[in-house]
This record gives sequence, C-alpha cells and structure tokens, in this order.
Amino acid sequence: MVPVAGTATAMNTTELVALLHLASPALPIGAFSYSQGFEAALDANLIHDADSARDWIASGLTDVLAHGELPFLAHQLARWHAHDAPALAAENAWFVASRESSELRRETEQMGWSLAQLCASLEWGDAARRATLASLQPIALPTAFAYAAAAHDAGADAVLAAYAFGWVENQTAAALKAVPLGQLAGQRIIVALRDAIDAAVRRALATPADAVNTFAPQLGILSARHETQYSRLFRS
Repeated sequence: MVPVAGTATAMNTTELVALLHLASPALPIGAFSYSQGFEAALDANLIHDADSARDWIASGLTDVLAHGELPFLAHQLARWHAHDAPALAAENAWFVASRESSELRRETEQMGWSLAQLCASLEWGDAARRATLASLQPIALPTAFAYAAAAHDAGADAVLAAYAFGWVENQTAAALKAVPLGQLAGQRIIVALRDAIDAAVRRALATPADAVNTFAPQLGILSARHETQYSRLFRS
C-alpha cells in the first residue's frame, strides 16, 4: 500500500472558511460533552496541573491520533474523492469496531451521525455521495468529517490539520473545566502544541492504509473506568 500524498496545497478562501467551520467548537455535533479519557486520567491523578494536562494532550496527539485517527481520516478522504463506497463502508466499520470502550464508540457514532445529518441538511456534496453517506450506519466521526471536507474539495494536509487542531482545542477546553485551568493556561497549551500538530499531520499523511492502528491500552482502560466513575462532567 502507498501513503497518501501529503504535499502542501494552496488553499483558496472558500476552502479555508469551510475548514474553519468544520473545526469550530460551534459546530453542532456535541464535541464539548466529551473528554476522550481526559477526565478519567485526571481522576487517576495522571493530570493535576497545566503542565501535566499539556503533556497528556501532546501524548494523545502524537501517540494515538497520529497513528490512528488522522491517517484513517486521510484515507477516508481519498475514498470519498474516488467514491469507493465498498471501501468506505468496510473501513468505517473497522474504525467503529476499533473503539476501545463503549463510551468512545458512542462518542464517534453520535458525533459522526450529527455531522452526517448536518452535511445532508446543508446538501454538501453530490446526490450519489450523499446517498452513500446516508447508508453508513453507524458512521464514525472521521468518516463524516472526511465527507464534509471532500465536499469542499479541501487538500488532505489542511483537512488533517483542521481535525487535529479541533481535537487539541476540545481537549484543552476539557482541561479548563476539569482541572480546572485559567484561559491563559489553556492558550499556552494550544500554542505549545502547534509544532506537534504539524508533525502529527506529516506522519499521518505518510502512513499507508494497512499501517493505521489504534493501539492505546492505557486510554482504553481509563475510558472503561470512566463509565463507572463517581463524579463526571463529560460523557467520555
């Protein structure tokens, strides 16, 4: 298998605005209600201040997203461009099955469904691809995000950067609420991870489809523990 082409692409204003929209915390898909294991890590005292929060988020970006969700997103984007419906369905099912806990599975299914409904309501993409989108039940968030990005013909490098930034921003928002941290501390985390986002995107774009993996045992254990955690702010 060959990696996804990952050279930097020139972006027009329309594409940029579309990706800013998709990465926005105002996108109505419920991202604010999930912490993806952050809250459980806090409960386990793996996170206790701004530095440990930054390190946890950085680890999730470089050790988890860069190996799994981001390269998966890149390959799903290419499949949407080619409209390879059988491959889209098979790989979407694989990703849903790869979720390490029931909370993480419900998270990707709920957010994926919400984004797919938004795409359909706004009539993004052509009718044939919208029909394929509707047939994916349940649909994982990266598959729906790839559809939305493909509908706006955005380049893979920019799509992955937008997705990764949105993830970092959401993790930082969880840190502000749960640790808790101040706004300036949150902005320092985001600034500190700019280069890590770039590195994660480059790694993901160089990852062949058969090398995508979601191996993250600590995250899986923490997420499973979160299901019975006594006090919770978040759904994951």
